Amino acid sequence: MHSPMDHRRLARAMHRQGAPAEVFETAASVLEEIAAGRRGLRAVRHPLGFVCFPVERVGDHGVCVHAFGGEAAGQAARPTTSPVHSHSWELTSCVLYGAVGNLRVRVVERPAEPTHRVFEVLSRPSGVDEIQPTSRLVSCEPGPQQTSHRGTVYTLPAGEFHTTVVPEDRPAATLVLGRTLPGRFDLSLGPLHGTGHRVVRQACDAEQTARTARTVLRRIHDPCP
Repeated sequence: MHSPMDHRRLARAMHRQGAPAEVFETAASVLEEIAAGRRGLRAVRHPLGFVCFPVERVGDHGVCVHAFGGEAAGQAARPTTSPVHSHSWELTSCVLYGAVGNLRVRVVERPAEPTHRVFEVLSRPSGVDEIQPTSRLVSCEPGPQQTSHRGTVYTLPAGEFHTTVVPEDRPAATLVLGRTLPGRFDLSLGPLHGTGHRVVRQACDAEQTARTARTVLRRIHDPCP
């Protein structure tokens, strides 16, 4: 049994100037426990193309480790749903290794000349995402891209459409703090005449989870092997 993390302390550590050593220590400690089988969680292959370790969820707060690309991501390397999305929660993330880009997407309500339809994503505890079309018709265009490197902390507000960009030949990982906001929904952009569908998040078994944790841990300690 693990005592809950101090989310406020971890958030403060993320915003200190320079490489947040406390954040790296927290991530490494959690991954060591996962690799050794001392945390009863399973990594999940996310439809957006990364592996997620759901470390903790307490009320509106959550802590995850996300691994992008390379052997850690494995079969999750190719997204299975629209990469342009917005969260119902605000995100603070520290890059543990590699480089993570976030391309902001400007979305304008334009029912007369739309390019996309907004879809609502309902995530079930069973690991099934119900993706349902809404009546919102919009147009979108790329905005600025922010690329963050090892030791850099970035934030994304709830409701901001974006897509995550990670070079295929350069694996990356992040420690993520999330805080769900009331009255918000997870959204994605899809085709104008797209229909509702389901996406299943594939859970890794214990061996896969431990192996992936060891891979991420090794790269944290040796980011340029």
